[in-house]
Amino acid sequence: MGQPRHFTSVCIFALALLAIGLHLYAATTLSYHRDELLYFALGYHPAWGYPSVPPLIGWLAGLVRITIGSSVFAVKLLPALLSGVFVWLVAAIVREMRGGGFATILACATAVVLPATLRTFHLFQPVHLDLLWWTVLTLLILRYLNTDNRRYLLLLGIVVGLALLTKYLVLLLVGGLLVGLLLFRPAAFREPYLHIGALIALLLWTPNLLWQASNDWAVAGHLEALSRKQLVHVDRLSILTDQLMMAFAGSLLLVPGLVYLLRRHRVVAVAVLFTLGALLVLRGKSYYAMGLFPALLAAGAVWWERSLPQTCWRWLLPVLIVALNLPVLPFGLPIVGKNELISYFQVLERDFGLVPGRRWEDGKIHALPQDYADQLGWPELKAELVAAYALEPDPLHTALYCENYGQAGALLQVAGQNGIPEPISFSDAFNFWLPDSIPEPLTALYYVNDEPASDLDDWFSEVRQVGRVDNPYAREYGTTIYRYSKPIQPFDRFWRQRTSEKPSPY
Repeated sequence: MGQPRHFTSVCIFALALLAIGLHLYAATTLSYHRDELLYFALGYHPAWGYPSVPPLIGWLAGLVRITIGSSVFAVKLLPALLSGVFVWLVAAIVREMRGGGFATILACATAVVLPATLRTFHLFQPVHLDLLWWTVLTLLILRYLNTDNRRYLLLLGIVVGLALLTKYLVLLLVGGLLVGLLLFRPAAFREPYLHIGALIALLLWTPNLLWQASNDWAVAGHLEALSRKQLVHVDRLSILTDQLMMAFAGSLLLVPGLVYLLRRHRVVAVAVLFTLGALLVLRGKSYYAMGLFPALLAAGAVWWERSLPQTCWRWLLPVLIVALNLPVLPFGLPIVGKNELISYFQVLERDFGLVPGRRWEDGKIHALPQDYADQLGWPELKAELVAAYALEPDPLHTALYCENYGQAGALLQVAGQNGIPEPISFSDAFNFWLPDSIPEPLTALYYVNDEPASDLDDWFSEVRQVGRVDNPYAREYGTTIYRYSKPIQPFDRFWRQRTSEKPSPY
C-alpha cells in the first residue's frame, strides 16, 4: 500500500531539516574555503561578469555580507539552507516520475547523506547554486513532458538564463535536453513558447556576454588555464567510477535510475548520456556531472518502489543506504575538527588502503582532501598580518601584495585594522581591480607568497619575514609575509612597468 500523503510530507520536511541541521552543525569546524574568500571579494565589486565565474555568486556574496556579515557561519548559512530546498526538489521530481511515498522518502533520505551533496552545500560556491538550477530544470522538463503545458517552456527559459549567470556548465544539460526533445518529442520545436523561452534565456545572459566581449573573453583564458593546470591530471574514465564514490551507497539508486530513465523518461535519459559523454570528451572534473544526480536518484527510487514487494521489509533499503553512508560522512562534510579528520583519513588508508578525495589538483596524494586543506591557514595568516601592522610605524605609506586570490581575499577581511591597506594581486578577479599607480612615498611593501620576490631586490634594500602559515595540513602551508622596506627607488615606477606587461590573472 502507498504511504499516506501526510506521512510522506512530514518525512520530506524532517529530512530537509536534517540536511540543514547537518550543514549548520559543520559550518564552523574549519574556516573559509579559498574560493569563498574570492567570491566574497567579488561582492565588493558588483559587475555583470568576472574572469572565472559569471556574476550571480558575487552578487549573492555582496548581499550576504551587507545583511548578515562575513563570518564563517554567515558564509556557510545560505548553502546550508538551500540543502533543504534541494531535498524538497528531489521529492518533487519523484512525484513527476509517478513515484509514491516509499520512493519519495527513499530518494530524499539518500539525497541527505550523499557525500557529493554534503560537500556541495557546505561551501559558498557556484556549485551549490548550479546543482539547484539543474534540479529545477529536470523538474520543469518532466512537468512539461507530463502535462504539455507550454508555460513550463517559459519557466525553463528563465531558469536557464539564471543558471548561465551562475555557471556555464548548464549548457551541457541544455544541449542534452534539446537532443532528447529532437529524438522523442520533436513537436516541442514547433512550440512558439520554446523559442520565447530560449529568447528569455538569451536576454538574461546577454549582459554577461557583453561583459565578456568587452573584457577580451576573459573566461577563455580561465578555461585554458584550467585545462593546462588541472584537467590535464584528470583520467577520463574516472569520471564514471567517481560518480559511484561520490554517491557511495547511493549508487544503489543511480544505476537502476539510469535503466528506469531509458525505459520511461527517454528525453531525460538522453540528456544524462549526452552530458556524461561530453564530460568524457572534454576531460571534465568528476563533480561536473553531479547535476545529473537528482534525476538518477528519483528514477532509481521509483524503480525500487516498483520492484520490491510492498511489505515493511522494503524499508530496510533506505535504512541500509543511510547506514552505509554514515561511516563516510566525514568524507563529504567536516562534521569533526581538523585533527579528527586527519585521523579518520589515516585509518581509511592504513586499515583499508583507501585514499578517497585526497588526490589534489597537482596529482599527488595529501593528508586531507583539497577542499578541507583549502579551509585551513586563513585565521593564522590574518592574525600574523594584523600583528605585523600593529608595529608598523607608517601604515598609510605601505602597500600589500598577495600572490593568489585566497590570500588576497583573506587579508581583504582585515583591511583597515591597524591601517592595513586593501590587498592588490594579479590573481583572478583581483587583476581587474589593480590600481594604475602606487602613491609615493612608499615606505614599506608587505609581500605575501611562499618565497621572497627576487625582482624586488633592486627596489628595496631590506626584507624580513614578519609572519608565516605553519599549519602543515593547510594548502597555504609555508605562505610567508615579507616586509620590504628602505626603498632604493620609487616603487611606483616598478608597478607601472609590471602592470604595463598585462600579467595573466591565471
